[in-house]
Amino acid sequence: MESQFPVIVIGAGPIGLAAAVHLLERGQAVRVLEAGASAGAAIKAWGHIKLFSTWRYNIDEASRRLLETPTEHYAGDWEAPNPKRLPTGAELVSEYLEPLAAHPQLREVIGYGQRVSSVSRVGADGSGLDKGRSADRDDSLFLVRVETADGTTELTARAVIDASGTWEKPNPIGRSGLSALGEDTARDLGFITSPLPDPLDADAERFAGKKVLVLGAGHSAANTLILLGRLKQQNPETQILWGLRGQANPVRLYGGGSADELPARGQLGTSLRRQVETGQVTQLEHVSVRELRSAERLQVLLADGRELEVDFVVPATGFRPELGMLSELRLDLDLAVEAPRELGPLIDPEFHSCGTVSAHGERVLAHPEKNFYIAGMKSYGRAPTFLLATGYEQVRSLAAALSGDRAAADQVELDLPETGVCSTDSGNSCDVPAVGAKANTCSPEASEEPAQEESCCSAPTPVSFGLATGTQHGFAELAERQ
Repeated sequence: MESQFPVIVIGAGPIGLAAAVHLLERGQAVRVLEAGASAGAAIKAWGHIKLFSTWRYNIDEASRRLLETPTEHYAGDWEAPNPKRLPTGAELVSEYLEPLAAHPQLREVIGYGQRVSSVSRVGADGSGLDKGRSADRDDSLFLVRVETADGTTELTARAVIDASGTWEKPNPIGRSGLSALGEDTARDLGFITSPLPDPLDADAERFAGKKVLVLGAGHSAANTLILLGRLKQQNPETQILWGLRGQANPVRLYGGGSADELPARGQLGTSLRRQVETGQVTQLEHVSVRELRSAERLQVLLADGRELEVDFVVPATGFRPELGMLSELRLDLDLAVEAPRELGPLIDPEFHSCGTVSAHGERVLAHPEKNFYIAGMKSYGRAPTFLLATGYEQVRSLAAALSGDRAAADQVELDLPETGVCSTDSGNSCDVPAVGAKANTCSPEASEEPAQEESCCSAPTPVSFGLATGTQHGFAELAERQ
């Protein structure tokens, strides 16, 4: 009976589309549900941002085969972008995702404007199986409730892959993981911007000459700070504050510099350091937001008694997975990171910042709920350490497992670039180096920064495991904010 029903993939971003292609390549029935109006809809919200990784790491191999192979109804004339070039989010969509979604084999199975609101189980006779029902659960179908412009509908599936990303659920800017007092009002009044605004184009007039507080210590914050710095060069009256939350140490936020094998990522930290040292950006430490008061400007009240008055706050504070839609499923999640339990401790930014990454597939991503998987950025929960290539290998393994090819599902491989810095207990995500570490024995040209501040790692090598085990985490990659 199961074979009569499709695998439902939630999300038509890079990982969701790759999952669909791998399943179709194995002859499986697929249906893709996308909340937006087009493939990669969420990526368009930060289309002005360049990825750190070149095209080499951003194209799924099964998707490449599909796009380059002529068929009776398809010319196969897609030309892959230069593998050494860095795409923007907009280019990732226009040069790859849109052609992929338009392919004859894919376009018929993708539904747009279809937002999944809940996933549960249903018996063969149509009787419901809530979270508490165990009898015949593994053999039952999934019930997927979908909101559309025409109303609510329900679909059934033999398996579900949730690749919906985390873009629509940013972390609050308040302390302790909670919204600050008055945060919702401040957001409604426009004092709180999107996580990745466009200060040089769409938001230039809005930010010019204003006082802007950027909260966060990752690549999203760095991108925004650098763009604001360029705006300040054109409009010197613009004021830029960089608020570091918690115990973040500013020295370790600048990355691996020239030792990073993704040069754009290394240059990001170098540029940000220069802006701080030249006074373009004013750095504030231990910024724990207690309350926001909205008036003509925004008053930001901190837990230590300090008060700031700004025009805008940019919440580059990371994202978290939307788990409410999965509340009737039996998930096994890491208590801290909210990733699958086996994956969580291996990507937890409290303990891991090393650039090496082990491949992981179906066994690591599995839950007690048979044939349900979370893939892509959402699979990393609250950890900001994801790269597209990691997600492509995830869904290749999932498609193999769902097709009954256990050997292919377990043979996971991945080849990723180093960050140029290495630590397993840094207290932050892998986009920052360890501080105070002695330099490893590397090439003296590996970094332009002082050896006592940073350490370098060995060159990357392909990782292959019969079973997906080992230390696993990736990089703060923007591309999977879908």
